Amino acid sequence: MSRQGSRRTFIRNTSAVGAAVFVGGSVNLQALERSANEKLNVASFGVGGKGGSDSSNAATFGNVVAICDVDRGTLESKGNSEGFKDAKRYTDYREVLDKHGKNIDIATISTPDHMHGPITLACMRLGISCYTQKPLTRTIYEARLLAQVAKETGVCTQMGNQGTALDSSREAIAQIQSGVLGTLKEVYAWSNRPVWAQGPDRRMDLAKFSAQAQKEDADAAPKLIAKKKEEVAKALEKVDWKNWIGVAPYREFWPGIYHTFQHRGWWDFGTGALGDMACHQLTVPFASCELRDPVSVQAKSTGHDFDSFPASSVIKFEMPETKNRPAIPFWWYDRKGNKPPMEVFAKHGISQVSDSGVLIVGDKGAFYSSDDYCGVYELKGVQKVKVDYEKAENKGNNDLNNMWELFRAKLANDPKICKSNFIDRAGPLTETILLGNLAVWAAAKGGKDGEMGDWGEKVEWDAKNLVVTNLASLKTPKVANLIKPVYGEGHRLD
Repeated sequence: MSRQGSRRTFIRNTSAVGAAVFVGGSVNLQALERSANEKLNVASFGVGGKGGSDSSNAATFGNVVAICDVDRGTLESKGNSEGFKDAKRYTDYREVLDKHGKNIDIATISTPDHMHGPITLACMRLGISCYTQKPLTRTIYEARLLAQVAKETGVCTQMGNQGTALDSSREAIAQIQSGVLGTLKEVYAWSNRPVWAQGPDRRMDLAKFSAQAQKEDADAAPKLIAKKKEEVAKALEKVDWKNWIGVAPYREFWPGIYHTFQHRGWWDFGTGALGDMACHQLTVPFASCELRDPVSVQAKSTGHDFDSFPASSVIKFEMPETKNRPAIPFWWYDRKGNKPPMEVFAKHGISQVSDSGVLIVGDKGAFYSSDDYCGVYELKGVQKVKVDYEKAENKGNNDLNNMWELFRAKLANDPKICKSNFIDRAGPLTETILLGNLAVWAAAKGGKDGEMGDWGEKVEWDAKNLVVTNLASLKTPKVANLIKPVYGEGHRLD
């Protein structure tokens, strides 16, 4: 029997004996660890930063056969670490899938935001189950498409918002769904991000650098320019810049402002503080308050240049009425110190407000969480009630628990085991969040001296059809371009 046939038989048999292997919703690790050949094969795309822990967590449960990263230094470092020494190394995700796609069971995708969609789509279309970091995608259409392809292919999926694997967040969802807060009235979330650079006029390339050098000191400029050229060339020896750019419009590499980690502050590559942190902070509000399909969004910001995100923003989402609650607003605030008005908290007896958190207000009481993952929370004005909820299987921490849930799902051939699967949770959650960035785009004018500007244009939204219904009347250009991307040659969207 071929290796691939043997693997299929193993996975099929493991699923078939679920009653014997799964006890209380958990998997006996012996089912995974009988031999290296019986472990699920893993490919990791992006193995630095969060990708470092994601790939290591996957290696805890699986057999890593390939790793991919555009940073050759990161690739070498990870490849030489325990659990990765036998993994083949690549800088192009397409080469990984061409050479190993048929033998990969699970992929971890922990790249800059703009490459989440193309890599995840390519993997799922080969039948590979995916653990994709938050935000699930850079654009709304990609989030909808990932959920659609996950449904069509039947693969197991999980987004890397690891707070979904915390018992506290699962209990909190059950508490709010029980109706303990009464009729829901409003939801607030605030974040101390960004902790990376954002703000207008940050792009740099050799032409701009040269012009500035000539202006400042024409005599010294030639040496400065030559030195900078040498610095850029040396940095590029370690970075596969073409594959870092991937599906995005091309721009020159410049040390330190895109790679590493700084991608989040650029419209072409990231999703700002909202895309980064709301996928964590909305784990409880999204599931318990039905924050799906906003009908409009409006924002104000400190100003941006349609290239780099603003330093700070405030966004109002209007959520439509559902059968379980009336229409409610959801408010988002980003940048340390940028929070809802103090009176919002004072009426619930909250005098010390955390740098990041969530407040859900009902007519009987309020829910307050003082961290990014709802790892701790309080009910204000009401008492907890007895609720039932499924506890996460504890593998040591919520990151491991969230990863293990995907392996469990793959072994059981049951995508529903993953609480943050693309279809039911991650896709719709990402759609809601990313809609806020359309409002930020339409609020480009900031206030004086970096202060918050006035409210920008309201963006009215048809969630079913992914259409801005008042697009014709908006004065802000290219709002619709944030809905659906255009992939560069060699990458497949639809």
